[in-house]
Amino acid sequence: MALKTLSVKVNLIALLFTALSGSLQAADEMTFWDTPQHGGNSFNRLPPSQEYFDALSNYGASWVRLSYDKWLPLQQDFLIGNADHYKGLVSEDLETLKSTLERANKAGLKVVIAPLTLPGMRWSQNNNGKFDDRLWRDKKYWTQSAAFWRDLALVLKHNPGVAAYNIINEPAPEKNGGLAEHSKLADALIWYRSQKNTARDLPAFYQMIINAIREVDPLTPIMVDGGWYGSANGFNYWPAALDDTRVLYSFHMYEPYSATSGPNLIREKQYQYPGIVPFAQGEEEWNAQRVAMHLQQPFEWAEVHGIPISRMVAGEFGCIRMLPGCRKYLQDVLTVLDKRKAHWAFYSFREDNWDAMDYELGKKKVPWSYWKAMEQKKPDTLQRQSTPEFEPISLRLRNNVK
Repeated sequence: MALKTLSVKVNLIALLFTALSGSLQAADEMTFWDTPQHGGNSFNRLPPSQEYFDALSNYGASWVRLSYDKWLPLQQDFLIGNADHYKGLVSEDLETLKSTLERANKAGLKVVIAPLTLPGMRWSQNNNGKFDDRLWRDKKYWTQSAAFWRDLALVLKHNPGVAAYNIINEPAPEKNGGLAEHSKLADALIWYRSQKNTARDLPAFYQMIINAIREVDPLTPIMVDGGWYGSANGFNYWPAALDDTRVLYSFHMYEPYSATSGPNLIREKQYQYPGIVPFAQGEEEWNAQRVAMHLQQPFEWAEVHGIPISRMVAGEFGCIRMLPGCRKYLQDVLTVLDKRKAHWAFYSFREDNWDAMDYELGKKKVPWSYWKAMEQKKPDTLQRQSTPEFEPISLRLRNNVK
């Protein structure tokens, strides 16, 4: 009887220790996001090397937003096997992801995992350039996406350095659903009421995925992008915050896209920043004040719904490095984020299959060796260095060094 009593006491102590350990782990994970964190996006075609992560860390970055969808998959789609029908994680792909996370952790970088593909939503560049809308038309893909995230969270919940799960990069359930990009708030609210509880209900989709993750992982923070490709006004029509205190709300900033994007390079007469640029259904003058006005939207939405600034993240921002106004644009965006004390991750760090936002390359064209390495599926060997184009970012990263 005495032995039985002792056994019960030992078990109770073990349970108490486990609970306390879980509380400490939860506090640690969320504490990372309690102060402004600055980092970069990694959307490379090859799993990044130790040198890559060390270089980002040496600049002063504290985190990296990591996408794996360009990596060579064992089956059709990396990690999930086939976006047409999810049947389980691909173990070989999972080992590649885990070893990459180990390298990032060794460099002292926290990682936010950011898939570009979910069941029923294959990333367009892996889908012959076609936008895949199935996830937003049929809730059977919601169920498969929940199963995928439950499986992945179960495997990664104790992985050191994973700072958040970013459920999906740049969702756009509105795209084929009847709501124009950059619509007026009144129109967006009417649209959402008509779509509530359908497969295009983005907040409801997120809540389902969050609930699935929490079945196996109650601790790891979860990041969600707003609608219309993570636009700064992508949360505006949401009626409330999601039902989870460990959620981070992410927005992306490339507006005015007509000026900051690649097609502007080949126009006979380029749009300038600052300058008058097409936007929504008209033209507007974009400058530091207009950038600030656009970026205030997610913060105003957060304030209305009682979400702390520390839970708001500029998950991506950038412009084509060759454009004359790019440095000014980066400076204007970062000035707003500095003022808000927001988390941010620039796009992108040393991308090995698209050089246009690789600011360490300055304004020069990349040599043929860059494209040859891509064709041969070999590592990119270009030498990088800090440049005037990178300074708006690099100076702030340097100030982030502990």
